[in-house]
Amino acid sequence: MRLQLFACMFTVCSTSVAHTYSSYDQCVLVEMQQAEDDQNAEAIRKKCLERTVEILAGPESEKEVERLQNRELGALSSRIVSERMREFDPYVIIPHRMNYVLPVYTTNQINTEPYSESEDVVQHYENIEAKFQLSLKVPLNPHNLLTQGDGIYFAFTVESWWQVYASDISKPFRETNYRPELFYLTPLPYTLFGGNTGMAVGIEHQSNGQSELLSRSWNRIYLTGLFEKDNFALLIRPWWRLPEKEDEYPGDPKGDDNPDISDYMGYFELSSAYTWDKLELNVMMRRNFHTGKGAAELGFIFPLWKRLRGYATVFSGYGDSMIDYNYAQTRVGLGIALTGFL
Repeated sequence: MRLQLFACMFTVCSTSVAHTYSSYDQCVLVEMQQAEDDQNAEAIRKKCLERTVEILAGPESEKEVERLQNRELGALSSRIVSERMREFDPYVIIPHRMNYVLPVYTTNQINTEPYSESEDVVQHYENIEAKFQLSLKVPLNPHNLLTQGDGIYFAFTVESWWQVYASDISKPFRETNYRPELFYLTPLPYTLFGGNTGMAVGIEHQSNGQSELLSRSWNRIYLTGLFEKDNFALLIRPWWRLPEKEDEYPGDPKGDDNPDISDYMGYFELSSAYTWDKLELNVMMRRNFHTGKGAAELGFIFPLWKRLRGYATVFSGYGDSMIDYNYAQTRVGLGIALTGFL
């Protein structure tokens, strides 16, 4: 049952996208009209998502119907179901990682070493700057490939660190990172602790788009294991860095800009998130057990006004950005979350 449920989280199964979209909207409309005064919109959406999954699954027996009625959608499942019902709509952009804007992003000490050749600029860098992240994904297959509910996606993420408070140097963008990736996502048949499981495998490029001595980049192949139950989600993501040739001279455009990046960024990432009511807590950890280096990040999303949500984050360790991959610092940010982890 849960395999079938998880499959329908990632695809529209055998039903057309238009029909699925219509079924969901009709359900929400009817439930809103019949809702009690104390019934909130989130409860209605979850109820309609569950009902839509039952329609998509197409049970072939009374036993299967009963099993579907006894299942529970987790927070991650609910998000994926909602995305899948709209991802082929040309007017809808599907988020991938978190999308947020942090007008305030502080550090205990800004990293000036990479910019040593521009001391007249670096001396005006401020320990407080702004940061934003925009991330989206596009499905590449409208039908199942290898298993029911699997799919191939292209995703693109941009992160920027903006010295908006450095008026003396015309408020430049200090660093921008680009992360295109291609990945395959599929549900798994395992129901650990009564939860749903899935897996993703992909290839990712990450760089800061700079040249010569400021250039930082790497390419990775990764495997992601997913687990969710109720309002909790857990992801573990080990990776293998694709090797590059050594620099023949400093700033060699064909060489490895950062051969020791794995010493600081590690070989895996562990992420988790938990929601309750309208609050969300997410945690990220990276680690290289051989060098003892890595990073940890704590994020907290909270309601502000209507759909507007606040976002507070604390980061400590290496690799806040590509230019800072070998620089340890502690950062605190406050801003607005456009989309959350769940």
